[in-house]
Amino acid sequence: MSYQPGRQFLNIPGPTNIPERVLRAIAAPVLDHRGPEFAQLATEVLARIKPIFKTTQPVLIFPASGTGAWESALVNTLSPGDTVLGFDSGQFALLWTQMAKKLGLQVQTIATDWRRAPDPVAIEAALAEDREKKIKAVLLVHNETANGCMMRVAEIRQAIDRVGHPALLLVDTISSLGSADFRMDEWGVDVSIGGSQKGLMLPAGLAFCAVSPKAVAASKHAKLPRAFWDWEPLVANTGGNFPYTPACNLFFGLREALNLIDAEGLENVFARHARHAEATRRAIRGWGLEIVCAEPKDYSRSITAAFMPEGYSADGFRKLVLERFNMPLGGGLGRLSDKAFRIGHLGDTNDLMLGGALFGVEMGLGAAKIPHKAGGVQEALNYLADQSGGAARLAAE
Repeated sequence: MSYQPGRQFLNIPGPTNIPERVLRAIAAPVLDHRGPEFAQLATEVLARIKPIFKTTQPVLIFPASGTGAWESALVNTLSPGDTVLGFDSGQFALLWTQMAKKLGLQVQTIATDWRRAPDPVAIEAALAEDREKKIKAVLLVHNETANGCMMRVAEIRQAIDRVGHPALLLVDTISSLGSADFRMDEWGVDVSIGGSQKGLMLPAGLAFCAVSPKAVAASKHAKLPRAFWDWEPLVANTGGNFPYTPACNLFFGLREALNLIDAEGLENVFARHARHAEATRRAIRGWGLEIVCAEPKDYSRSITAAFMPEGYSADGFRKLVLERFNMPLGGGLGRLSDKAFRIGHLGDTNDLMLGGALFGVEMGLGAAKIPHKAGGVQEALNYLADQSGGAARLAAE
């Protein structure tokens, strides 16, 4: 078909659906990025983004994807030959360590089977063995988009503190920011990395680094080359002036996205994402499929990955669902390639949208003749209806 009526059901783990109000805000006339109106907008946004990270520290914004913020975090805090503790626990954790190696850093790696988040006990043991304190930073991906496993950052911070290790704690929140609870200051995170295209409900194009005083102090002595990614002019930016042309219209969109988050309430946003994650898991179990993340304590709030039955192609299934129902699903990445598919349930999503997405998956399983049990959608809908009823009862009381 050359035309499929209706709107595409976008259910990848990002970029996510963009609310109409945000799209209209982005469509505002271009401003002079050196003029007073943009300076006022930027100053407002720089202040209002802090509560999303739950920090009082500076949040630096680059015109880039989250990958740029990865690089910025590394080059501003580390020197050639420094050792970092990284993880082979998912595609994005692995890619960050590969970037570190390309920048001239030594990487000590803790591996998992990609079905579990790294164990805080293993991290504590690795740091305890580092008696010479060669490890200068720990690179965590809060929510691993490839497999739907979420790191327990607070527990890892406690593990670092128990052994008294001075390593910086760098955390990628790209697919958790605005979707799952993250507490930069309370959890002692030194650099928090974010991107605009997931929980913040924007197009890709804004990269965030929230930086602690310890990280800023490290940047004064770090020797890795940096120019565009340099924090210094941004930390000093108190008047909405940037050392490059900022992505001006995305700032309009970010302000509107923050308005929407404030209107719903950040904790309510987290609760909605947790509810949708649980509903999705119930659907997957109802179909008789296996969730990639093997530990309930590691379950993601924003994306769930499911294995295809042995001998069936996850990519072939996704292709059929896209062609038949105009619904993109996330593919398996790295060692999960063609073995798993991913359902994104983050950003501007409600119960009906999630129900429609799960219905599309169930229809696709049938159309592709993939062995499964019927009723996964009903399991999810029963859960959502029960949760909605409980909320209504509480409101009435």
